[in-house]
Amino acid sequence: MSTTSLEELVDAWLRTDQASLFLTRSEIQKLWEKSDTKELERRLRPRIEFGTAGLRGKMEAGWARMNDLIIIQASQGLCQYVLKEVKDAKSRGIVIGHDHRYNSEKWAQLTAAAFLENGMKVYLFRGLVHTPLVPFGVKKKLNAACGVMVTGDHNPKDDNGYKVSAIGAKNSNDLPIIAPHDKGISSSINANLTPRTWSIDQVHSSADCLDVTEQIKKAYFLEIEKLKHPHYSPSAEPLIFANTSMHGVSHPIVTEALNSFGVSVNPVKEQMLPDPEFPTVPFPNPEEKESPRSSLQDLAIAQAKKCNGNYVLAQDPDSDRFSACELHPTDGVTTFTGDQLGTIFAAHVFETYRDSGKPLSKLAIVASTVSSKMVEAMAKREGFKFVECLTGFKYIGNTALDLVQKGYEVPFGYEEAIGYMFGSEIRDKDGVAASVVFAQLAEILHGQGKTIRSYLEDLYQRYGYFKTSNSYFMCNDPQVIDAIFARLRNYNGKSPGADYPKKIAGLEIISVVDLTTGYDSTNPPTYQPSLPLSSGHMIQFRGEQKSEGTKIVLTIRTSGTEPKIKYYLEGSGKDSRVVSELLPRVVSELGTDWMQASTYKLGHP
Repeated sequence: MSTTSLEELVDAWLRTDQASLFLTRSEIQKLWEKSDTKELERRLRPRIEFGTAGLRGKMEAGWARMNDLIIIQASQGLCQYVLKEVKDAKSRGIVIGHDHRYNSEKWAQLTAAAFLENGMKVYLFRGLVHTPLVPFGVKKKLNAACGVMVTGDHNPKDDNGYKVSAIGAKNSNDLPIIAPHDKGISSSINANLTPRTWSIDQVHSSADCLDVTEQIKKAYFLEIEKLKHPHYSPSAEPLIFANTSMHGVSHPIVTEALNSFGVSVNPVKEQMLPDPEFPTVPFPNPEEKESPRSSLQDLAIAQAKKCNGNYVLAQDPDSDRFSACELHPTDGVTTFTGDQLGTIFAAHVFETYRDSGKPLSKLAIVASTVSSKMVEAMAKREGFKFVECLTGFKYIGNTALDLVQKGYEVPFGYEEAIGYMFGSEIRDKDGVAASVVFAQLAEILHGQGKTIRSYLEDLYQRYGYFKTSNSYFMCNDPQVIDAIFARLRNYNGKSPGADYPKKIAGLEIISVVDLTTGYDSTNPPTYQPSLPLSSGHMIQFRGEQKSEGTKIVLTIRTSGTEPKIKYYLEGSGKDSRVVSELLPRVVSELGTDWMQASTYKLGHP
């Protein structure tokens, strides 16, 4: 669209957009009448890109936004791609679900209509469902060709999304899509831009639009029960859990799942029911550090204190992520990080597997490369396999599937962004499954006179102390970002392309893996990394301070969706005080010297 005039873009939109009540058409018309060319350029010049996460953006008129027309075009392109790539796609069909956000139900129906128009069977979930139910339905029960979940995930209220899973289902892959499917679908969308139907009438009348909602939910809860520990039973004096659904869809689902384990929850009533306005949570993400605490943790903690609770459980609005807090008798609160929860879950999974008598040489656990290395340390000591991969469950799940093909069992995988995968049926994150496993473990430990926090402290004693400090630098100029990373690759001005910093905060850099240029200092003579290359900038450094017995892992990468340079820093060692004091010094030197934050005026929380 770069060579097309703005007037032509406006005319094309007004001709093509036939959405009900013409609301989005009117948006563009009014902007044109006001001569708001800047806003029109933002909305019409770029086209929203279909990537491995599908589509996600603000709900507004325009080719760069989420709206009825974009949903229809995406669905038409996806349908044609599936018909071409997946055997027996018409009869196998598509599974479609939606969350509670504005437009979600309508867009699920528009998606269904586009597939019905092409003669495909459609399994359309009725009512609100959580995201993991779509891939579960695709693989476990229906053997469908693909799945679509209309959800804004944990984005702000004005956003929504279109998440595609299970392309390549002929290989029993129920995962979010990875390359080359994303590019194939994107090309197919661009080849099928003319809407064939705006009507959703056939969604209600077609014999090919089937309702299997209750059947799939029943099967899902049976699968959740398989996560029950062989010797589990609620403690004699059951723990008390408060739960927040963050105005999302999880309350009835997580309540029923926990009840099957003999666990009852006290919901945070202000956040219990689905509400697309998210009135108490401006940023509905359990890990969002920039959101006001009063809107997120404080309501749940207050509810836990009110009912003399022991723990707070939290799911994000579409219930594929999970977070938790522990309340202490002294009135203190421990909010577990994503890495701490990942380590706790990994240890529990390892111990359960070990106690089953199965050979540890067949156990594998997967985590993203920016997640904690504590599970790596655990694996080295205990004798199971640990594998890391790129960030995102599309990679974690596919890595798990590859390991299964090699004869391993992979009962758990995680990423630090509070995403946890359990069991062998769904290779994707699931906040309900994580809630159940956490509550079950808390009950088991309670029966032993322990808590989740004391269990974590025991793990630190056995495997060493690990602490993370993850954040970002804001930068709106892509050229500045490129300059910062170019300097890191030629830091001493001697050997362009492989001349990285040698020290930081008194630690010696002992290895560098650059997943942009394809360089791994630990793998001579080829120096090729074992992980696939990243589409953006991504460099991981490992450092060591032998005198103190401390180590760090520092990963720096660009964000694919935000103007940020993200960093993931973890320190480890036997002395928690030394590790805790080291991390701020590393962050300071990272900003001052490596990022040159003052020179480039980078924002930092």
